[in-house]
Amino acid sequence: MNVYDLIIIGSGPAGLAAAIYAQRAKLNTLVIEKAMVSGGQVLNTYEVDNYPGLPGIGGYDLGLKFREHADKLGAVFAEDDVVRVEDEGDGKVKRVIGQDHTYEARALIIATGAHHRLLGVPGEERLSGSGVSYCATCDGAFFRNKVTAVIGGGDVAVEDAIFLARMCSKVYVVHRRAELRAAKSLQEKLFSLDNVEMVWDSVAEEICGENRVESLKLSNVKTGEKREISLQGVFIAVGITPESQAFEGLVDMEGGYIKAGEDCLSSAPGIFAAGDVRQKQLRQIITAAADGANAVTSAERYLMKH
Repeated sequence: MNVYDLIIIGSGPAGLAAAIYAQRAKLNTLVIEKAMVSGGQVLNTYEVDNYPGLPGIGGYDLGLKFREHADKLGAVFAEDDVVRVEDEGDGKVKRVIGQDHTYEARALIIATGAHHRLLGVPGEERLSGSGVSYCATCDGAFFRNKVTAVIGGGDVAVEDAIFLARMCSKVYVVHRRAELRAAKSLQEKLFSLDNVEMVWDSVAEEICGENRVESLKLSNVKTGEKREISLQGVFIAVGITPESQAFEGLVDMEGGYIKAGEDCLSSAPGIFAAGDVRQKQLRQIITAAADGANAVTSAERYLMKH
């Protein structure tokens, strides 16, 4: 069996950036991707307006550019679904068990990303990228002077609402309870904004619209009262789930996120975490790509010692 210098699991921005840096470092590398198309979550983003130098580029096009860059440098890809990883210890081989094949490497970068939790209501998936968003900092600028709603009650939801209130004419915050879970300081700032309206004790029942979001149907969980709000954007902030199940027991985690610093080094020597699966402050395309570069730099140092 071919023992690679490095295996990268995942082909989103973190994995593809890592592939680019690994090829430039002349490491014998394999990228294992679960999906048929590289790019990760960015593929589901209609337009990306905050990636430096490429304002307004389509998410699919950006993912394609990342993959083309890796291909140009000769990166090798395998399509497989990783089930688990076996680690023989510091300096020893890392064995990646996929549904189709088993792979071995001296170092490993986990860049499997995360997925946003869905509400599971009619219209959500159909209008995703056409008014339904899971990232206010990514997509908020497209809703300048428009009416939007944020669904959720935690820190992320409140931060999203505050961010959107700077540019939207009105922001509704929909929460199933009568009080928020967010930090008090965030709540105070939210409640001080004139263009924010709280919709308490309510849940979304349907996101409506033909080609784009046009309205949001709500139901009060206490009274059963129905309500429909006309708007152009719905931001869903009910949490995200890291794609880390295959690595449980292998590396230290918190809330499903792999604990790793800016050097991307996990608790297991020779195993690194990059992108949205890593415990970090900001999950964006640019920070995922930066993680990919850092992870390869750390992997190079590890390989030089072993």
